[in-house]
Amino acid sequence: MAGMETTMLAASALSGVSILLLLGLLAVWLDNYRAFGSTLTLGLVAFAVVLLVENLIAIYFFFSMGMLYAGSGAAQVTVLLMRALELVALLFLTYVTWR
Repeated sequence: MAGMETTMLAASALSGVSILLLLGLLAVWLDNYRAFGSTLTLGLVAFAVVLLVENLIAIYFFFSMGMLYAGSGAAQVTVLLMRALELVALLFLTYVTWR
């Protein structure tokens, strides 16, 4: 049981970091959209909003529906790895955006 809690806590933490990055990206992209009105930046705003909502829902499920992942250690590790991959992608996107 402790392993599950650690794995899901780590997945929640990764989602939390992703949320912070998405909020930063959203602020930049909204500012760019206001300045330029480009449909590309509007698409990036929509992308950030969708991923932000997805991460908020994921954190909700991690804390309220822990039993959903309780039966399978493989599912827990998969969720953690998917959160880690998403975070790596957002780190690249954040780096490129802020440059």
